Amino acid sequence: MLTVYLLRHGETFWNADGNRYCGATDIGLTDKGVEQAHGAARLLSGLAFDAIYSSPLQRAFRTAQIASGKPEEVVTDARLTEASFGNWEGKTRAEFIAEKPELWDNWCASPDDTRAGGCGQTAMEVVNRVDDFFQDIRQKHDGQTVLVVAHNAVNRFYMAWKLGMPLKNYRRLMQDNSTITVFTLDEENEFSLLKLNCR
Repeated sequence: MLTVYLLRHGETFWNADGNRYCGATDIGLTDKGVEQAHGAARLLSGLAFDAIYSSPLQRAFRTAQIASGKPEEVVTDARLTEASFGNWEGKTRAEFIAEKPELWDNWCASPDDTRAGGCGQTAMEVVNRVDDFFQDIRQKHDGQTVLVVAHNAVNRFYMAWKLGMPLKNYRRLMQDNSTITVFTLDEENEFSLLKLNCR
């Protein structure tokens, strides 16, 4: 069995600016985001991780370095990169809904096969690559505990899918900045959620 401590990155400059969608755009952490990462480090202190993985985007990688206390051990994996939100990136939800309300309606009804922002990824494309990552590390780290630092949509799509939820309900799972979620994957790749959105 694999035990995963899943951490969302700290606050970014776009999070702080009206919660603009970051997506695959590489946005850095604010001072508050750095402090949030240090807060996660305090929560994780005393835990021993057999491996530390992160999205390659700087907001996740920097959070992983701080939160783990072992910056030299952080391994990046592109499969953990945040979902591409296409033309929605850099805009607030109110802004892009005003531009194309029907696209947002289609996304809310069926993100499985709707391209975010018109030219971004579908939810199932995200789920497939993230699930591939977790299947790989479950085999590599059987019986071990790992820290994984990723992103809001990536984390929620994967958990919703593993919990058997319709992907359109992904926003019902909370993943605040620098909060910790804990789950296990057993030998059959069965997912058990132990803790959600802890700080």
